Amino acid sequence: MKKKRKKLQVFENVVMFPGTVEQLLSQAHGYAEQYQYDLANQKFAEALQYTYGDETALSVYAYSLYEARDFEKAKEICERLLEIGPSMYFEAMELYLTICMQLRQFQQVEKIIESLLEEEVIPDEQLDKFLRLKNLNADIVEKKREQEEQIIAQEIIDNELSTAQFLEKTTEEQLVMAQDLTTVNVRPIAPILKEVIEHEKTHPFIKSLLLILLVEQEVAIDVEVKKFNRARIVNPAELELPTGLPHFQAITTNILEQLHQEPSTLELVQHLITKHAIATYPFEWLDYDDEDVAIGYIDFVRQMFGKVQEMDYEIIDFLQQLEKLTELQHM
Repeated sequence: MKKKRKKLQVFENVVMFPGTVEQLLSQAHGYAEQYQYDLANQKFAEALQYTYGDETALSVYAYSLYEARDFEKAKEICERLLEIGPSMYFEAMELYLTICMQLRQFQQVEKIIESLLEEEVIPDEQLDKFLRLKNLNADIVEKKREQEEQIIAQEIIDNELSTAQFLEKTTEEQLVMAQDLTTVNVRPIAPILKEVIEHEKTHPFIKSLLLILLVEQEVAIDVEVKKFNRARIVNPAELELPTGLPHFQAITTNILEQLHQEPSTLELVQHLITKHAIATYPFEWLDYDDEDVAIGYIDFVRQMFGKVQEMDYEIIDFLQQLEKLTELQHM
C-alpha cells in the first residue's frame, strides 16, 4: 500500500513544504514566551509571509512588537487583528490605543475612545479601563503642551525677549509678540515681563497687554505700573481683568440702560469701552465719574454718526486720547 503524500501548501503562488508555517509560528510563540521578542518577531514576520494569520498569532505578534518598541509595525498588526473582529476585541483595542499613545497620536486616541463611549459599546467591566486610558491620554497631551510652551518661552528668552530688544521693536511688532505670548506659559519669563511693564519707554497699551498676560495666569509678582502720571504697585495674582473691575461694570450697566433701544450705537460703545479699559488698566477711567463717562461714550459715538450736540469736551478729549492709545499711536 502506497504512503499518502501530504499536499504542498500554496500561498499567493508560493509553494511551501507542509508544516512550514506551523513550525515558524510555534517557534515565534516559544520565543515570545521566553521574552525573546526580537527573535519572536523575526519568526512571526517570516510566517506571516505565507499566511494571513489568525487571532492568536496576530495578538501575540502585536504584543511582541510592542515589547520590542517597534510601535509602527505593532500598530499595523493590531489593525489587521481588529479587522478580523477578534473574540477579545476590547483587549486588542486597549493595546492598539496604548500603541497609538506611544506614537504620540493623541488625537486619534481621543477620537476612538469618544466614539466608543458615545456608541455605548464598551462592556461594563472594561469601562473603567477605557476611562483611565482617556484620562491618561489627556494628561499626556496637557504635559506635552506645557513642555512646548516652556520651550517656546525659553526660545523667547534666549532669542527675542530682553527688555532692550523688546523696546527696539516697533509698537506693532511688540503687539504681535504680546499676542504670541497668549498661548505660552509666561511664568518662566515673568521677571522679563515685569521689567518691560515697568520701563518708562514701554507704550501704555503694551504695558496693559503684558500685565493682562500675568493676571490671566495668576503670576504672583509685584509690578509697578506707571501711566497717566500715576503709579501703582499691583500683584497680578490678586488683580481682576479689565472687564471685571468695578468701574467697567458700572459704566457698562449704565450704558445698557440708556442704549437698549439703539443696538448699533450700543455695539460700538461697548467695543470702545472694552478697548479703552485695556488702555487705562489697571487705573480704569482715572478720577472721572462713572455716569459722566457713560454719557461721554454715548456722546462720542453719536458724534461719530454725525449727531452734533452739547457734550463734556474734557471727557471727549480724554476718550479721544484713549482711542489713539489703542491704535498704538504715541501720546
